[in-house]
Amino acid sequence: MKRRRFLRGSAAGGLAAAGVLSAPRIGHAADNKVLRFVPRQNLANFDPIWTTLLVVRNGALLIWDTLYGVDDRLQPQPQMVEAHEVDATYKTWTFRLRPGLRFHDNEPVRANDVVASIRRWMARDAMGGRIKRQLDAVEVVDDRTFRFRLNAPFPKLLYALGKGCQPALFIMPERIAATDPFKQISEHIGSGPMRFKKDEFVTGSLAVFERFVGYEPRSEPNNWMAGGKHIHFDRIEWKIMPDAATASAALQNGEVDWWELANADLVPLLGKTPGVAVDFNNPLGRLGTLHVNHLHAPFNDVRARRALQVALNQTDYMAAGLGEDTTAWQISASFFTPGTALYSDQGGEALKGPRRIEEAKKLLAEAGYRNEPIVLMGVNDDPIYKAWSDLTADLLKQIGMTVQYDVMDFGTLAQRRAKKDKPSEGGWHLFHTTHPGDTCANPAAYTELEATGDKAWFGWPQSDAVQNKFADWYAAVDLAGEQKAVAELNQAAMDHVTYIPLGFFRDRQAWRKTLSGITPAPFPVFWGVTKG
Repeated sequence: MKRRRFLRGSAAGGLAAAGVLSAPRIGHAADNKVLRFVPRQNLANFDPIWTTLLVVRNGALLIWDTLYGVDDRLQPQPQMVEAHEVDATYKTWTFRLRPGLRFHDNEPVRANDVVASIRRWMARDAMGGRIKRQLDAVEVVDDRTFRFRLNAPFPKLLYALGKGCQPALFIMPERIAATDPFKQISEHIGSGPMRFKKDEFVTGSLAVFERFVGYEPRSEPNNWMAGGKHIHFDRIEWKIMPDAATASAALQNGEVDWWELANADLVPLLGKTPGVAVDFNNPLGRLGTLHVNHLHAPFNDVRARRALQVALNQTDYMAAGLGEDTTAWQISASFFTPGTALYSDQGGEALKGPRRIEEAKKLLAEAGYRNEPIVLMGVNDDPIYKAWSDLTADLLKQIGMTVQYDVMDFGTLAQRRAKKDKPSEGGWHLFHTTHPGDTCANPAAYTELEATGDKAWFGWPQSDAVQNKFADWYAAVDLAGEQKAVAELNQAAMDHVTYIPLGFFRDRQAWRKTLSGITPAPFPVFWGVTKG
């Protein structure tokens, strides 16, 4: 509670307390063509295939377009594609690009660019990897036409090409898409409505996007990633403000227009501020997570992972990170998004009921834990992750573990979590993050839940039982079959302790009432927004 009082006090103290100075105001007409946006995190790198960071995906949606885009029903709609044909076996799919597509260097978008982009994406994406394993060829037919030839049915191909979950399939020029998928791109020539101003990029401070006049939006109304992406700004400036009080004060003063993730502690204050609107930013919310490294002792033993499962209290985590407003969060013994068609908490009993500290200690002893330091990677630039990391450090001590608590910004954590080294040699045991509700609505793009060992997401879990249930979902031909497969998948992942869900929550965003057209979605929807 002291943390909340401090934050409210800092924001209420205005710009002097927050360290923000008023900037000279420019003319209203010019100002209405510039959108100043505070993103969730620093844009530390900018390759949406190389990384799974949501902040990179959100920026990439401005720079690169997609073949298809999901709407607010999570249904894929044509975006760069004009039309497609599929044979009765769902093995041969032929796609035709719409005319007039251009890259930011004014070169036309051709089928060879698309095929190269698909190949790079397939190497990094779980759903893309499944396509690749069934692929005879993805080939150019002519400049505007490309084709998939598969050796087994893949009826979910359109969703794969249009999902917003990371890594999403963004279309890049062939020369850029030819970059090793495990190395970052160095050029940022896009196919979308905005250019990335690399010459103005200052990591940790500013990212600038400039309107690309050569972009031709679709004619349909915009709907999440689908429809016409009409941008009404000449510039969109992302101002990096990791300090919540600073961001809140800047919004109240009109120095910025839109704050993507309004700090839960400051929402009551912002809600009372004249000229500021506050609302939930995403109906599908996020799932909080504690990820465990399966490669190294003690958590290479399922009993040690289960010790965390029975000791961890979801209510404590949700309240610590989101505050006492239970309209914003709920506990959930599931890896899947509450309220969606496939939601199930089958097998989630270990996360329910009173917490069992003594049982956790017993499980650790059975797993052979001998007081070696547990490396917990904490975060200092995200208040939710920081609160969870502090809580976990305390929980580990309660169940008798020695804690090495390494605190860093999330960009650094995102790089370090890829290390498979021993925790004593620069690796790690535990870290917190969140997964977006659209990713967790079904297994299609749920990379973080897959248990494929060395090829799995960070933590590298391995379980045939989990992977068999993924296969059952892909093979299901109706909703009932999908629901059965997902319920059994939830149980298998709980038994294996692939990772530990902390609960479900919805963030709030805040914006100046001079903005119109703000749309709740899993990512900031800049198209359709106006200012004036």
